[in-house]
Formats: sequence, structure tokens, C-alpha cells
Amino acid sequence: MIRDIGESVGNAVLDGVGRIAGRTQERRPLPTDLLESDDAYLAVFDAPAASAGDVQVRFSEDAVHVRIDRVRDHHEGFEMRAPGRGLALDGQADLPDGARVDPEAATATLTSTGTLEVRVPKADGPDDEPARISTAGKTDAERDAESSESNVESAVEEIDDGDDTRTGTS
Repeated sequence: MIRDIGESVGNAVLDGVGRIAGRTQERRPLPTDLLESDDAYLAVFDAPAASAGDVQVRFSEDAVHVRIDRVRDHHEGFEMRAPGRGLALDGQADLPDGARVDPEAATATLTSTGTLEVRVPKADGPDDEPARISTAGKTDAERDAESSESNVESAVEEIDDGDDTRTGTS
């Protein structure tokens, strides 16, 4: 009886700690690097365990916005003890003041090392077009399995700072 109570308390503590860790991860912005060349900006986001169907990329005049809605894999024969990974992750790469980009020509590449690279060419003015997400570094089997997801075109639209709506990928 006491052993059962101790195990129950232990499970509750692990579950609570895991949920807190997951919520903390979801509240923190994704780590991001912004690089610049003569003709483009490259925003590199940490995108652990994401697939092309999980990723949404949007642009505003001054930033690249990313949302990743991950799904926890089910592992046969195992039960969840401490759900510590956040599932809804957001990030933003602020472009330099006065930067003008061409979202129509932007591409988003999900690498095999768990990063999302969003390349945004420089331009005279912003456009509203899709960003294409590819799965570079994946095997042919992985690409085939995600082929329906790899045809993802994330809607690109002007974003107000207070807009919490997200355009989904299909």
C-alpha cells in the first residue's frame, strides 16, 4: 500500500515536471540565427523533430515568422512518464531596418540535422506568395513518405504584431 502511494506520487511529480518543462519550451522563442549575403537573408531556426507538415512560415515587412506544431510519436510498449517536450514552438527572425524582401522567391528547407533554413531574397518590395518547404538531407524513403507533406506551401501574408492567427499547411 505505501509502495503504491509512493509510486503514484512519483508518477505525479514526473508528469508535473514534464508538463512544466514542455510549457516552458513552448513559451521560449525558437533559437534563431539571421545571416545576410549580397542578395538574400538566411534565417536558421532550431526545428527539432519537425517534419515539413509541421512547419508554417510567414513574412511581415520586418520579420520571418515560424511556427512548428509537432506531434509526439507513439512508441509501442511504452507509456508516457514525463511529457517534457513542447509541441507548439514559435520563432521570429527580425530583418534589419529598411530591409526589403521577395517572399515570392523565399524557400524554407528542413534539414536532416533538425534546423529550418528560410532563405529570403532581397527585393524592391514585399510580395504575398508561398514559401516552399523541402526536406534536404532526407532519404528517398523519408521524402516519399512525406511526399504529401512535402508539397506544402505555407501561406505568406502580412502579419500584425498582435495577430495570433496562424495560416496552416496542408
